Amino acid sequence: MQAWRVHRNGEPREVMRLDEVERPVPGEGQILLRVLAANINFPDALLCRGHYQVRPPLPFTPGVEICGETPDGRRVIATPSPGLPDGGFAEYAAVDAGSVLSAPEALDDAETAALHIGYQTGWFALHRRARLQPGETLLVHAAAGGVGSAAVQLGKAAGATVIGVVGGPDKARVARELGCDVVIDRRTEDIVAAVKEATGGRGADVVFDPVGGDAYAKSTKCVAFEGRIVVVGFAGGEVPAPALNHALVKNYAILGLHWGLYTTKDPAAVQRCHEELTALAARGAIKPLVSERVPMKDAADAVQRVADGVTTGRIVVIPEGGPR
Repeated sequence: MQAWRVHRNGEPREVMRLDEVERPVPGEGQILLRVLAANINFPDALLCRGHYQVRPPLPFTPGVEICGETPDGRRVIATPSPGLPDGGFAEYAAVDAGSVLSAPEALDDAETAALHIGYQTGWFALHRRARLQPGETLLVHAAAGGVGSAAVQLGKAAGATVIGVVGGPDKARVARELGCDVVIDRRTEDIVAAVKEATGGRGADVVFDPVGGDAYAKSTKCVAFEGRIVVVGFAGGEVPAPALNHALVKNYAILGLHWGLYTTKDPAAVQRCHEELTALAARGAIKPLVSERVPMKDAADAVQRVADGVTTGRIVVIPEGGPR
């Protein structure tokens, strides 16, 4: 079968190589899936660079989120172990049977592949950690990105007013199409001033931050009294050092969200979340923004573009090259 493999750490376009390899052999408690679609996540780029929390032995196949077909023909969602070495950018992948979830009928293969990690992250951040309430204001950084676009849709589904922060007019257009009530272009507008203007000076009740760095710093200046900042990741490359005295003076909470921990600490919560997401998809309240469906041969270039932060929504790899 064909599989993309990383033979040394570095930039995805330079270190990913399309190889002909044997199909993976499922171990105890695993199942072999035919990959129908594999969603590209920012952690795939970090795995290539050797910057992820887990560093699998070389060579390995990236791809941490897939829609696959079981041997008996069922369409499912699965997340190959971040320890890999057999990820989803391949024609077949062996996954833990316990990680397999049913694919929502309302979504096609590519949309299904893009549902799990981003939307679970958004749902746990907004509902489990921040306790977002109807009528509150939600500020989403990188609102046109993969995780940000999920948070926008989930915020609207929860009855919040959503302010999206983006970089550039093309991403601003996407954020409006996603349903943002207010869109701020960080390249041309003052985020803090724009948020305060949109909220009558009160600030955002909940901030969803997958960027870190300057985005986090600006969030602390426009978060509301008793607001909650949920730190989801550091796509901007800079890990901020919170000024806890500032959090004390302004009465806001800083919350961390590492979704992967729930898969081991509370797997039942992951299943309940999936059921909620499936219901939201069925009624059209959420629909993954798949901006591109690329053939297997273009996967390395697509991972590089995700790494460079120049994409909107999700890019999904289709092993057989045809749209699904």
